Amino acid sequence: MKRTGAAVDFGRRVLVLRAGRAASSRVGLRAAATCAVLLVAAVAVAVLALGSGEFTASPAEVLRALAGDGSRAVRLVVVEWRLPRVLLALLVGAAMGLAGAIFQALTRNPLGSPDVMGFSTGAYTGVLVCIVFVGRGYPQIATAAFIGGVVTAALVYLFARRGGVQGFRLIVVGIAVSAVLASLNQWFIIKVGLHTAITATVWSQGTLNGVGWDRVAPAAVTVGALGAALLALGPRLGLLELGDDAAAALGVRVEGIRLAYLGLGVALTAAATAVAGPISFVALAAPQLARRLARTAGIALAPSAAMGALLLITGDWVAQHAFAPTQLPVGVVTASLGGLYFVWLLLRQARRQP
Repeated sequence: MKRTGAAVDFGRRVLVLRAGRAASSRVGLRAAATCAVLLVAAVAVAVLALGSGEFTASPAEVLRALAGDGSRAVRLVVVEWRLPRVLLALLVGAAMGLAGAIFQALTRNPLGSPDVMGFSTGAYTGVLVCIVFVGRGYPQIATAAFIGGVVTAALVYLFARRGGVQGFRLIVVGIAVSAVLASLNQWFIIKVGLHTAITATVWSQGTLNGVGWDRVAPAAVTVGALGAALLALGPRLGLLELGDDAAAALGVRVEGIRLAYLGLGVALTAAATAVAGPISFVALAAPQLARRLARTAGIALAPSAAMGALLLITGDWVAQHAFAPTQLPVGVVTASLGGLYFVWLLLRQARRQP
């Protein structure tokens, strides 16, 4: 049974969420307010996206259609055609925000994200192999993305483990593995047939074009289950962010918990990649932007998920309408913004060096 209450934690007011006797989670009031604002903004953009396009509908008409009222034409366009894309944008964005938060906390570095460390590239390698040799069904693609991400994570972890796992070492090894996998992906695309190569190239940019209801339920169940697993682990991610010695002194089994979080982060990355391809920037930027808004001491999962959902739904709306009637892959928009963010982040990190 879930219970809530209020407490004071080192001078900050927090909400205490309890599920039964064992599991509990402390959420700062400012972080909770930030999540609420970000979710409201994401819903507002979602309503705007549902009503935008060649067939336009006002926000009131969109809300009536979602409630089952309104004209048949509006319900067809809003619910049957556009709603799956919007829901998947929110789910994939939340998954990427969570994945980025996990890896940035594990590495204790704002550059730690699945697209920088190569896990997204590895998931795409698995999908590319599946498209070429197995088929293009969503269950096969989802499985291949997970296998590719897990294999890549295992390689990065094994190479970085020598001499002790450190955040910067994980990032550098991940960049190297990503470069090798990117070359392998290009070789695959060159060797396959023209139609398959075009499909794989467009999909590699990260796109929500053409998604339907068949992907919504699997994505929702997967992301929901992984989010529940993160909640069950409690505040251990924040303890790992303090450092291995401090976490061990507080009773955390560092290696086992790190592997658990690593597996969850890879699974979230694979789930997002299976739906929309390797979309960049969102996992990198969402945790840092959310942290600045919520003013948390470390990386916070819930605000990161809400920020990821807002970033991706906004980026997808821009991708659809910036050059209408031509629709861009959402990954093109996020990569363009991500390049600017990445340069700013590197400059900011350089200024901190003595």
